[in-house]
Amino acid sequence: MLRKISTIDFKSSNTTSGKTVLIRVDYNVPVENEVVVDDYRILKSIPTIKYCLDQGAKVVLMSHMGRPKGKIDDKLSLIPAGEKLAELLEMPIKFSEDCISEDSIDVSRNLKDGEIHLLENLRFYNEETENSSDFSSQLAKHGSIYINDAFGTAHRNHASNSGITKHFATKGMGLLIEQEMKFLSDKLSNPSKPLTLIIGGSKIDTKIGVIENFLGLADNIIIGGAMANTFLLAMNHRIGISLAEKEKKNVAKNLLKKASKRGTKIILPIDFSGELESFGSGDICVADAKDIPNNMVCEDIGEKSIKLFSDIISLSKTILWNGTVGVAENPNFAVGTNRIVDAIIENQLTSIVGGGDTVAAIRNYNEEYINDFSHVSTGGGSCLEMLSGKKLTALEMLKK
Repeated sequence: MLRKISTIDFKSSNTTSGKTVLIRVDYNVPVENEVVVDDYRILKSIPTIKYCLDQGAKVVLMSHMGRPKGKIDDKLSLIPAGEKLAELLEMPIKFSEDCISEDSIDVSRNLKDGEIHLLENLRFYNEETENSSDFSSQLAKHGSIYINDAFGTAHRNHASNSGITKHFATKGMGLLIEQEMKFLSDKLSNPSKPLTLIIGGSKIDTKIGVIENFLGLADNIIIGGAMANTFLLAMNHRIGISLAEKEKKNVAKNLLKKASKRGTKIILPIDFSGELESFGSGDICVADAKDIPNNMVCEDIGEKSIKLFSDIISLSKTILWNGTVGVAENPNFAVGTNRIVDAIIENQLTSIVGGGDTVAAIRNYNEEYINDFSHVSTGGGSCLEMLSGKKLTALEMLKK
């Protein structure tokens, strides 16, 4: 059973001082010109940090950033994340340039109650992704309590979230992971019905498990994005020169057959907007799904599809959404995604959103709208694995 942070005593029994808690956070955030440009994951880590501080603890934070492959890369330093955290908390943050050096361990050991220490990028060591026992042991020297609050890496078998757990008698999940489990596991195991999934993006492979896991449980599965093109090909529709996985046509056919047998409706777009000749041509075209020109690139759902999808959303009580329904980074083709946001918010239903692209699209549309969803997951791969019915390695290790 996963231990909640609220059941942990952060006070030392023989002194008035608080214990040192080592928290695995996910600060793998976009940085441009040494400044964090999307602080969503940092913001979501703050409730756990504040809870520990309020209990009188000393806090040590560790995270990865990007894929430096065991080499120091200044562009992937966690310094900008530390500066953003200090700004958000309005307090100084200690920082160590090497996550397992004696100097960094000494800083952690000498922390005073209420102080925070951030370690440099764990992946500057290959031992992190290799789940090295020695590396785990070194990291464990930073604290006497271990908390995992990095849902975004919970599907990875790495030193900082998997191997490290055997070095702590007291360990548990943070408030963020507790929230993720509540919505992605508990709420969806017995959802308010009708339940509708909205699945977008480009590749079927990453979403097959999710679709199959919800066949028979979901009432509707709406499919958008380039994935929809592959399904249309499987139904012998012409899709012009649109992006699709032609080699996955049989996979799409099988999913359509399984859905029919299990009583789940798969709903595809009935019209599209896009461009003629190529991406970026600027020659805008709108067409029905059954009449797509041979030289058209489908880049967003059309008005008829928007109405169809919005009507289904209005009749639903629970929505699970992963993947945009168009090329949402282009304002011309973010219309469908934006209107789905509107429909979900207007109907005030239980709404769960997962996937970085989807979250970014919502925030680009209106940053405040993100707060109108019941739950917004911080994990892409972890979210998909959990929704596929798989166990998350790091969370399983917390139970041992």
